[in-house]
Amino acid sequence: MKRKIVMIAFVLLGMGMTASAQFGKKINLGKVLQAGKDVVSAVTLSDVDIVNMSKEYMEWMDAHNPLTKPDSEYGKRLEKLTGHIKEVDGLKLNFGVYEVVDVNAFACGDGSVRICAGLMDVMTDEEVMAVVGHEIGHVIHTDSKDAMKNAYLRSAVKNAAGATSNKVAKLTDSELGAMAEALAGAQYSQKQESEADDYGVEFCVKHGIDPYAMANSLTKLSELSKDAPQASYLQKMFSSHPDTVKRIERAKAKAATYAK
Repeated sequence: MKRKIVMIAFVLLGMGMTASAQFGKKINLGKVLQAGKDVVSAVTLSDVDIVNMSKEYMEWMDAHNPLTKPDSEYGKRLEKLTGHIKEVDGLKLNFGVYEVVDVNAFACGDGSVRICAGLMDVMTDEEVMAVVGHEIGHVIHTDSKDAMKNAYLRSAVKNAAGATSNKVAKLTDSELGAMAEALAGAQYSQKQESEADDYGVEFCVKHGIDPYAMANSLTKLSELSKDAPQASYLQKMFSSHPDTVKRIERAKAKAATYAK
């Protein structure tokens, strides 16, 4: 039975830093100073740092979500779709399917691509691959790197905010929670989404897939969002969103240049 995808959901967005008197407690200056160092480190994260963080994040995700077996229906379909794709634009890829109901997919800086079974259930092979191309585009364009850097920054800020507490979560736990929030739930800018759509179209063309698959997948996601729960990812991303129509039309126009 498919389950909801498991992610730590720390509420870190919009947290402000304010000065206040803490009676009965002493500020842990060592922790504050360490948090400050973490912030500096986050700003100067290297590509190697991002890859290492991505690997740690993916190890956690794979350990907490049901990865499909190679001989399962989803595993066989995944092999048929992606078995021949080992590397894209210098990025070595590894694919997996989570047997969860979420209609979603994501790619990480270490080249890991994970597709939720819920997405495979509602989309054709070509539409699934268009979404895969879109998600890989976010990595190639460094959108995922920037999201992870921001997540790490919020983790460091959380440590500073909690410096007066006698019980502060490990930085690693905070990082993993922030990464899950940023990489699997946060929204990219309209510019980033449009560029990833373009990459999705190009990805389809490169691998002999209908270039209109990107527009078709966006259209399907938009239609599905109409019946999705109010606070769901689909509702936030697609329902009654004027930019969605623009994205679909842009993807169609991009596909038309190749169709000719």
